[in-house]
Amino acid sequence: MKITKRMSRQLVGVLAAVLALTLLPATPAAAAPGETVTAPLSELISDLPVEAEGPRAGYSREQFKHWIDADRDRCNTRAEVLLRDAATAPEITGRCTIVKDTGVWLSWYDDTTQTTKDDVDIDHMVPLGEAWDSGAAAWSAAERQAYANDLDDRRALLAVHDSANQSKADRDPAEWLPPATAATCRYVTDWVVVKTRWGLSADSGEHAAIQRYAAGCVDEEITVVLAR
Repeated sequence: MKITKRMSRQLVGVLAAVLALTLLPATPAAAAPGETVTAPLSELISDLPVEAEGPRAGYSREQFKHWIDADRDRCNTRAEVLLRDAATAPEITGRCTIVKDTGVWLSWYDDTTQTTKDDVDIDHMVPLGEAWDSGAAAWSAAERQAYANDLDDRRALLAVHDSANQSKADRDPAEWLPPATAATCRYVTDWVVVKTRWGLSADSGEHAAIQRYAAGCVDEEITVVLAR
């Protein structure tokens, strides 16, 4: 077959296009559940998607089933966190009944000590209502249940003084910080970790507040295992 000038130009163009494609940098694969992200706090904050939060339509705490007994050891998520976070282990009867007025819990939110489980709440670092506003409204019921009972990263759930938890309610860091000033950097860091772990967004006011508070913290590298 005779190669014409026109065919030669077309062939050169095709070869050039193929060469250009081979020289393009590889596009990194999207992060997937179970993958680990390690980056400075400032980078994790920058990578948070910033999105407006709409009206909290359809939300209720019942949308996030908790407290469950995921491993069927007759110890539900609340009890698991109480036992895990106790400074002094409480007494237990049966399989997982924590005896009232035994055990000691140190609440770093307000730098207080509790000596009865009745004064201890299990706090979702990013509250359920805030999670709903930040993306969880579109999740499946199973994903919301997993979020509400996340024992795989101890920064997600923590035992704190009930009055501090009730003061916090569903507010983000633009609206509430732990009353103990020494807790600010830990709180902001753990907030960013949970949002990153679960792929949640931040609204503009929340994002600005996180950046402002984090500016006074050590910009250390943080490791996050993605949940979704």
